[in-house]
Amino acid sequence: MMDGPNSSGTNDPLPNPPCKLPQQSQRNPYRLLEFAVHFLGMSGPAALIRVLIVDDHPVVRFGLRTMLESESRISVTGMVGSAREAVRALTETPADVVLMDLRMPELEGSEAILELKRTQPDARILVLTNYESEEDILGALRAGATGYLLKNTPQDEIVRGIEMVFENRRYVPPSIADRLMETLGREELTPRELEVLMLVARGMTNKEIAQALFISDKTARNHVTNCLLKLKANDRTEAVTTAIRRGIIRISE
Repeated sequence: MMDGPNSSGTNDPLPNPPCKLPQQSQRNPYRLLEFAVHFLGMSGPAALIRVLIVDDHPVVRFGLRTMLESESRISVTGMVGSAREAVRALTETPADVVLMDLRMPELEGSEAILELKRTQPDARILVLTNYESEEDILGALRAGATGYLLKNTPQDEIVRGIEMVFENRRYVPPSIADRLMETLGREELTPRELEVLMLVARGMTNKEIAQALFISDKTARNHVTNCLLKLKANDRTEAVTTAIRRGIIRISE
């Protein structure tokens, strides 16, 4: 068992000044790990990414945990089998990225993502699934997922996806993005999407865009998602800079 920074009976020099281990951390091994990383300076230049695995197949859950625990930057905070269990798990132990399957018991597809985002609006969701239809992919992204991967994706790309979603950047592999372009049509933005993109360029959030255009938050989010996909952008900033570079929009002084 690892002693805390103030444990007695050790000859190792304590950091100066000594720090008391938070009582909450003593009861939660993941918070204890976070405390050790922060206090002892074990993290190096990159922050630890806390991941919650959500999949209804135990073999998949344990396989993903084994794979991710081999990555020094990733800490698996828990494993659950449904979206509702994920809501409870996030309430008890926060996670930076939710790695979840698309179709599970109780809730499936975009409904599961919508439920998770409704109760945990700050959750960053990376879908990892076997389903690759355009309807599934677009439904997940429009519901609030930040990334989408297939389960046959190599480990290094899954890790890359987790890192990008952790940074709040959209992650869709080129193979999926190219296929979505066929569904979304050519890269032209609709008049409404151009209007939304101009408001994004002004720094507005989805909620502020919805209020300005008298549309629902969900509709505003769908428009922003379409803009990112059509411009092949990973985040809102990249979408705006790409549109300006291509002459699609102009920002007045």
